[in-house]
Formats: sequence, structure tokens, C-alpha cells
Amino acid sequence: MGTNGSTMLEPLRQGLPPVDAASVSSSASCALPARYEAVRGARQFTSVTLTQWNLSERFDDVALVVSELVTNALRHALPAGPPREQPLDPPVRLHLMRWAGRLVCAVRDPSPDTPAARGSGEDFAAESGRGLFLVESFSDSWGWHPLAGTLHGKVVWALFRLGERPR
Repeated sequence: MGTNGSTMLEPLRQGLPPVDAASVSSSASCALPARYEAVRGARQFTSVTLTQWNLSERFDDVALVVSELVTNALRHALPAGPPREQPLDPPVRLHLMRWAGRLVCAVRDPSPDTPAARGSGEDFAAESGRGLFLVESFSDSWGWHPLAGTLHGKVVWALFRLGERPR
């Protein structure tokens, strides 16, 4: 997570969604229940949203990143013990935001813990811990920030540049 692009991403560090309506051309968000089936719902929401924004060709990369971010959030947001419904305050929320030349997907969760990617010497074949490695590989940049005010937890985001794709 380098410093290049940090100015461009500054609004994300202030909380989501950015309030500058002029800079965000489109945004959408959905609350996700604290159940692992929510990952499928997040992918469907992403598919519908990207289709509306004429970005269907980016679905594979974006959906993979969304799946990893939501899975990580649920892993930390799910209470131990039997699942219980929390209809008033779903713990995890997915935001998709589009600017002229970039797309950001961001996932809010109630955990204050810092997201940590595996170190280069660790086992990338292991199921747990490779999510942020995939996020880093498939997005142009990613990061996170703690929530401020009355909201508890954090937001983890990933940015995709739109337009020409290097292949």
C-alpha cells in the first residue's frame, strides 16, 4: 500500500460515502446480514450495479475483491455462537462508488482490528489470510481507516482504475 494516489484517496479516509457529490458520479450501497450467504448477495449487488454503470467488463476482478472484503468483514463481524438476526443494524455494509476514471468498493464492519495481509514468507496456499493478498493483486490500490463519530469499526476499500486495461 504505497503513498502514490494518497491525495486522490483522501476523501475515503474521512469516512464513507464521500460527501462531495460533485466528485462522485455514482454510488450505491447495501447492508449485508451477518451470515456467510451475504457474500453471494454482495456479488449479485455488484453485478447489478456494474451493469447499470456500464462496467460489466470489470465484474470478474471487482466481484473477486468484493467477495474477499465481505468475507473478511463477516469473519470479524460475526458474533460467536448461534447466528442471531440484527435487522436494525446490519454489521456489514458494502459501498460502491464511481468517479470519472475510477471505481472504489468499500466494506464497513464493526471490528476495530487492523486488516493484515500475509507476509511474503507465509503460506499463500493456506485458505485463511490470503484475502488481502488477492485484493492487492486484483485492485490498483487498497487501504482502510477507522470509522469516526458514533460509528464503530472500520472501512476497508479497494480502488480500480477504469478505462484502458493493461493486458
